[in-house]
Amino acid sequence: MIPGIIGKKVGMTQIFRDNGKAEAVTVVEAGPCSVIQIKTVAKEGYNAVQLGFGEAKRLKSPERGHLRGLGQFKHLREFRVDDIGDIQVKVDVSLFKAGDLIDVTGVSKGKGFAGVVKRHGFAGGPKTHGQSDRHRHGGSIGATTSPGRVLKGTRMAGRMGNQRVTVRKLEVLKTDPARNLLLVKGAVPGAKNGLLLITKSAGGK
Repeated sequence: MIPGIIGKKVGMTQIFRDNGKAEAVTVVEAGPCSVIQIKTVAKEGYNAVQLGFGEAKRLKSPERGHLRGLGQFKHLREFRVDDIGDIQVKVDVSLFKAGDLIDVTGVSKGKGFAGVVKRHGFAGGPKTHGQSDRHRHGGSIGATTSPGRVLKGTRMAGRMGNQRVTVRKLEVLKTDPARNLLLVKGAVPGAKNGLLLITKSAGGK
């Protein structure tokens, strides 16, 4: 069985539970995806299924060869599987049901170059007593003779966001198989129309 599906973030809205409580949800267009390739331990060294999602306007020659007779897919992604004996040709939103827990992987929004206050939550320097230019500085970045250098991993200003992020154990509140939609409790990484990989959480329902 294929453990996940490729999707696209549509946006956020809210729905009401049966008890009247409002829940913020992310609407995800999940699939339908087609199986493009099955990889085996004997040939590739591991078991996996490659899925295709979205329609591409044009493909390069190697892509056309790889997808010959299968369609024009914009996105190809692999999912590891334990057993390749029971693999269906199509994967859609029926893979999930309300109450399931899922892991959602996407690329977070890029914030550009950011300082330590925004990027790491630093408090900044003193605001008074003559400190006119230390409000949002990071402070000391190391000692002197020992170790005599700046340690790797020291939190500083730099590029923020635009990284692969996985949010685990999000609850599926509702599915809409007719429109290939998942309503997921809370937020998921990335901007609207961003690509998402959705898998069942380990130990989830």
